[in-house]
Amino acid sequence: MRTSAQSLAPAARTARIRRFSVSGLCAAGAAAAALTLVPSPAHASAPASPGTSASAKGSAAAVAAQAETLAGKAEKAPATTDKLDTWIRKSLKIMEDKGIPGTYEGLHRNIMRESGGDPEASNGWDVNAQNGTPSKGLLQVIQPTFDAYHVPGTAKDLTDPVANITAAANYAADKYGSIDNVDSAY
Repeated sequence: MRTSAQSLAPAARTARIRRFSVSGLCAAGAAAAALTLVPSPAHASAPASPGTSASAKGSAAAVAAQAETLAGKAEKAPATTDKLDTWIRKSLKIMEDKGIPGTYEGLHRNIMRESGGDPEASNGWDVNAQNGTPSKGLLQVIQPTFDAYHVPGTAKDLTDPVANITAAANYAADKYGSIDNVDSAY
């Protein structure tokens, strides 16, 4: 007896796999989305089908280049994970000293959602960026918010990981009671 997956035509099976992949990406983040949706290097460099527009050819190359960049960042993940743990723990110590609520889990969850753990992450497309103040750093803070919620004893640099985490946690404590209460963009 054939399973339902075996009875699907190849195109339908691929569509089913892509639907499953896309739903799973919500938890995995933007880097995983880019890597999933990018053609393999063989497909990206393959000659275009007749009738393929120049912009489609260029788009495939651009997406492939972006995937290569993201793959390179993904290879650095173990070192970044160790650094992220250190940054969170340093922030928690400062937060404890300053009376700012928050837990490791709450910080980590929000960092992974906002930046994937990349302290150099910058949002160049949302309304803040369009207004000239892009969100930056581990917790995607804009400069005016960082300035207002900067915690003494941390660097005055928006993208400094510990300063970014601590200022964002201070902001979240003021607006939501704790970073632990934040489950979406804030």
